[in-house]
Amino acid sequence: MEKTLPHCQLIDKETIPQLQFGQEDVLPDKESKTRRLHDLERASRLGNGYHGKVEITFQVATGDILRVQTTIWQADKDYTTIKAGATLPTRSILGVEFF
Repeated sequence: MEKTLPHCQLIDKETIPQLQFGQEDVLPDKESKTRRLHDLERASRLGNGYHGKVEITFQVATGDILRVQTTIWQADKDYTTIKAGATLPTRSILGVEFF
């Protein structure tokens, strides 16, 4: 059964550099973190090869959960770089949805 992510505020990717992120990982277990990295790597291939967009759901330091629709250029276990050169800490990402 696929887990659905909560419906949260959709923001513009240009606002990401002004956001503050927490120091703790938002995912509770190793399996979830492995799945997140797999999805981010897949989204990066989609972005670089076809300029395909995904929706990233992430949590900021205040605990608010936000979403952004964008192209992922690069992702690793520490940081995820999206279109416009903005960077998100990978630890703040709750999930990636493909459409």
